[in-house]
Amino acid sequence: MSRSITCVMTLLSVAVWLASASAQEHHHGHGDKPTEPPPRIFLDKSPRVIWYQLNRLTNERLLMVERADDDPLYAPVYTAILIRGGMSRQFRDEALAALVKLRASTGVAEVLKAFDELDADDRQSKAVARQLAALLLSQDSDLLARSVSELTAAATSDNSLLRPTAYAALIAAQQQDSAWKLAQASEPAALDFLAGLPLVAKPSQRAQLRDAVIDLASDGVGSPAVRKAAIRSLAFVPGSEAATFQLVAGFVSDHAYQTVAIKTLLSISKEHREAAVSLELLDVLVNHAEATPAAERTTDDFIDAMQLADELMASAPVAKARSYRERLRAITVRVVRINTVEEEMRYDTPFFAVEAGRPVQVVLHNEDLMPHNFVITTPGTLQEVAIAGALLTRNPGGTPYVPQSHKVLQFTDMIQPHQQARLTFTAPTEPGEYPYVCTFPRHWMRMYGVMIVVDDLDAWLKDPQAPTDPTGNNRSFVQSWTFEDLAGDVTTNLRGRSPEIGGRIFKEATCAQCHKVAGQGGAVGPELTDVFKRWKGDHLGVLREIVEPSHKVDPKFAVQVILTVDGRILSGIVTSEDKDTISVVVNPEAPEPTVIKRDDIDEIEKSSKSLMPKALLDRFTKDEIFELLSYLEYAAAPAATP
Repeated sequence: MSRSITCVMTLLSVAVWLASASAQEHHHGHGDKPTEPPPRIFLDKSPRVIWYQLNRLTNERLLMVERADDDPLYAPVYTAILIRGGMSRQFRDEALAALVKLRASTGVAEVLKAFDELDADDRQSKAVARQLAALLLSQDSDLLARSVSELTAAATSDNSLLRPTAYAALIAAQQQDSAWKLAQASEPAALDFLAGLPLVAKPSQRAQLRDAVIDLASDGVGSPAVRKAAIRSLAFVPGSEAATFQLVAGFVSDHAYQTVAIKTLLSISKEHREAAVSLELLDVLVNHAEATPAAERTTDDFIDAMQLADELMASAPVAKARSYRERLRAITVRVVRINTVEEEMRYDTPFFAVEAGRPVQVVLHNEDLMPHNFVITTPGTLQEVAIAGALLTRNPGGTPYVPQSHKVLQFTDMIQPHQQARLTFTAPTEPGEYPYVCTFPRHWMRMYGVMIVVDDLDAWLKDPQAPTDPTGNNRSFVQSWTFEDLAGDVTTNLRGRSPEIGGRIFKEATCAQCHKVAGQGGAVGPELTDVFKRWKGDHLGVLREIVEPSHKVDPKFAVQVILTVDGRILSGIVTSEDKDTISVVVNPEAPEPTVIKRDDIDEIEKSSKSLMPKALLDRFTKDEIFELLSYLEYAAAPAATP
């Protein structure tokens, strides 16, 4: 295990999205807990002394420091909040707005200036840089367009964290030609341009640079490093995906570009993979597998190649596919790669098929900000197994969160962020639908899928049939909702709503699993009966917390990630600490804290993310979302409901 924490994690389903009165008033405490006096900072000292005082404060204490946006004396406090790791978006927004007002500046200028405070060699600074990039790119498009000279200077600066972001901002400002002209100046400029492209939020703006990226991927135009970066960037350029597939497929035969080409090809959806090109590529990949030394057949690059080959089997006639599959079986086990989706608490693969009685390897890559596992159960036992495993934090003689039961067929341990696990097994001999699930407490409601066991895999691939949802959910995807999609005329959208419909949606969206309303529901998250009272009737504020749960995360409930000197990782909420120990609750279902000696700690880092998954409402219509919002508004006074 690496001695550095690759990213922050969140574990506990507690006090995150509509948490308490202090979600509105950051100087106040929570519930009956006594309010600490705010720290006193001497802002009339030298900058060095001021920063020494601020840097000693935890995030929670920093947010308690007195501040006002009408006195320049407070600018260092706002700057500290803006660049501090583990801060949620709400507090960065507040700090940026205050600095703009105090300095009669612009959001663009202040974010660019904030980058100067970061250390390009520091892991935490790199995480903050990504958050500042999102802040910069969310600025008004007209403001970005008026800031072209500043962005151009930033794109050619010495700040390696800033340059790709500046390119992305130029593209967002509809300055594609300017960005492309700058990119052609040198190899480093081209690499910064390509690194900034995925940061651009609007697909249409990325698509306008397709020809430029293809040009950089062309032979003889750039260095091998630029060419690789261009091939990688094509995964983020929408439009003409079939042509992209054909272009990138040509690089697979070239050993120098094979790895990056395969990764890009895996990102292109199957409907854009032309059959003739797929067949040619499949032949290349099978030959590559046979030529690969046995010692290299367990590498991630080889697994990616075999995953792509497996996906391309459906493009071949059944007899041809069987021939290829037999050749691969002679040298390697069939691989199914599954990723977790960051902040959404789900696997990216809702189902996959395996052949009865045949060996298979599932590679689970955790892209999320929290640990997950992968447990295959017998048909019809997903919920039973998940609930049984929820309290098994230690599980003597077994694996944490995995019950020792004949209903559990295969499982992994908990997989940390940006790590992966390989689960190799022989598929059941009995055809059927076998659920898989993450058994960490309460994850099962969203994080599951189905392994379909069939007699003839290649025949099934020619006519794949989606399995029955193992939780009984029959809803399909509607839209990836954003706050902006819903924040129009809220008053009008709330008229004529029904508490009965809203209450049903509250349950269907799994809100009731963690939150109570009028005494009914789960006790993991905060009670929501009086949420509108706590939010002083702010419809938009409550709506944003539902759609963007990480926008406002109170530091008192920030999850801390602790890496011990012996390589263990623990994540949870710190309940107490002193000079010798830290106590952390790692499981909301078993709130007995884990006590860690400070001498055993290598690193500690706070999260700025909510545990409540985003995209909870992506299977619901706009009308249904407002039914839910109305239900929460009138929950405290059902008799007054129209």
